[in-house]
Order: sequence, then C-alpha cells, then structure tokens
Amino acid sequence: MLFKTANVAQIARFDEIIDVRSPAEYAEDHIPGAISCPVFSDAERARVGTLYKQVSPFEARKVGAAIVARNIAHHLDTVLHDRPKNWKPLVYCWRGGQRSGAMTTILAQIGWGAQQLEGGYKAYRRDVLERLAVLPAAFRFTVICGPTGSGKSRFLAALAAAGRQVLDLEGLARHRGSVLGKLPGEPQPAQKGFDSLLLAELKKLDPARPVYIESESKKIGNVALPDALFAAMHRADCLLVEVPLAERVRFLQEDYAFYLADPESLVRQLGFLKGLYPNEVLAGWFELARAGRFAELVEQLLSRHYDPLYWRSMTRSYPALAAAPTLALPSLAPAALAEAAAALPA
Repeated sequence: MLFKTANVAQIARFDEIIDVRSPAEYAEDHIPGAISCPVFSDAERARVGTLYKQVSPFEARKVGAAIVARNIAHHLDTVLHDRPKNWKPLVYCWRGGQRSGAMTTILAQIGWGAQQLEGGYKAYRRDVLERLAVLPAAFRFTVICGPTGSGKSRFLAALAAAGRQVLDLEGLARHRGSVLGKLPGEPQPAQKGFDSLLLAELKKLDPARPVYIESESKKIGNVALPDALFAAMHRADCLLVEVPLAERVRFLQEDYAFYLADPESLVRQLGFLKGLYPNEVLAGWFELARAGRFAELVEQLLSRHYDPLYWRSMTRSYPALAAAPTLALPSLAPAALAEAAAALPA
C-alpha cells in the first residue's frame, strides 16, 4: 500500500475531505464538509457495474481504470489544482476500496499527505447511527409547544439570535411538519443526509446548557427522527406558547404566502386530507382557497383539523405538557419574539 489510512475518529485531523463516490451517492449523504470529486459519474458507475456482472471483472476493471484516471486528472486540473504542498486530505468511497484507493495513491505520489478512510462511507454511516443512539440523552431539552400558527419556528430563531442553544429540526428537514409543510423549491434531504446534518448540530451543543427544540412528531415530512432523540424530547420539560387565534391566522397567511400566491397548489395539498373529512367539507375549503378567502380558510383549518390533531398528539406524547408553564405572546412580531426569547434561561 502506497498510502496511510485513518479511521472515523480521526476525520477532524485532516485539512479537507474528498468524496470520490458518484454524484448520486454524494447527493444522498456525505460527510459534512466533504467536497465531491467523483472518479465515476453516475452513468460511468452503472456502465462498469454492468460490465462486471455481464462480461467479466477483468473487463470492468480495465475500462474502469481508464475512466478513473481521466476523472482524477480532471480534478487535479480543476478543483485540486491550487492545493499547497503540505495539504493533508482524507479520501473516501463507499467502503474504502478501489475508488478511494486510486485517488489516494495518486495524491500521495504527488507528495500530499493523503490518507484513505478505513471502511469508507459505510464506516462513517455506522458511526452516525451509533452516535445518534446515545448522544441525545446527554442534553437537557426544553420543548416549545403550541398549536399550528403559534410561531414556534420563528421563536426558535429568536432564541438562537438571543444566544440560546437551539436545535431546529424543521430547518434541518426543510419541511414544516404538516400536510402544508412542504417548502416550494426546497427538496427534503434523504434520511441519511438528515441524520448527518442532525449529528453535526448535536455535536455543536453544550450539554451543560439547555437546548430549545420544537415539539415534533416522529416524522417531519419524509424523514424520521432517531428513536433516542424522540425519547429524549418526550422526557423533556415543556414550554407552552399561547397566541390569540386572530394573530395565528394573520401569521399563517404571512408565513405561507407562497400558497396564497398559487391557490391551486394549496388545493392540491389540501387534497391529501381526502378520506379524513367529508367531500363537501373539502370542497368548501377548495372553494375558499380559489376565492382568495384565506383568513376564513385558515381559521377553519385550525379549528377543524390542526388544533384537534395537535392536542391529541401532544397530550399523548409529551407528558410534561400538563404541568408546563405558559408563555403568552399577544403578538408574533419580531420585537415581541426577541423580548420573550431574552427572558428565557441561557
């Protein structure tokens, strides 16, 4: 072997992390901060795999070697051309095999302190799952509760701006956690990608200080919370945010303005409630959306759908809610949220 190897615990020692897997593999998940320098494109990876299965391993390796050499040369001419002599990168592929071995060999031969990640992405992924199974128990969470439209996400942002520790799960998931929670133009991360983002955030937190987090269900859109985090949240103290209904209606129209600008997209999302409510109820909501009577629609959705659903879920999942202190917020204006956030323990 012409290069050294390193394990997952040593990742932070390197100047840069290079992911040589295909773009699709990288997009699904990667070590936080890693740059993508694929030695196979998605199509090239499929081609070599087909040769391996249908022709022979020898033919696959021969063709693959030529592709890998061309792609590594391209990366050296472009992305990596300005790295200094003392640069120390860590290279990984799926399981620490030939793809990362080829890149690491060439980088080491040039004179850089390149090393290969033992076990590759699979070792990293295993470490992520092991840490997510134990790390959440180390923190003292305060769960911000309150029905839809209470400004919980905005309040978390105000808490972060006030220097409090915050874990914004909906921000990581890029979803607001309801039937209308999908954000336009912002696809959710894959489950593996969400797990990596979550672990990176948890590692930044100080266990000696409280961590504010929004009440969530097990799933936020298409991604699921780790069991250990979900359990820690349900054991945690709660803070109940109370906001007048009229302010919630106003706030939701502001927060979901993209739906108001495109009523048909709102109608499509409300269609996912089919089967939960009579057809005539859904038809009435569709009519309100298309007529632009959004305040009326929001108030009906809160009273008939969101509020009952929320309280059933919260009282079942968060036993500390019954004894939770209440934070009355007559307004969700930025100044009011900032004042409330500054009054909470840091």
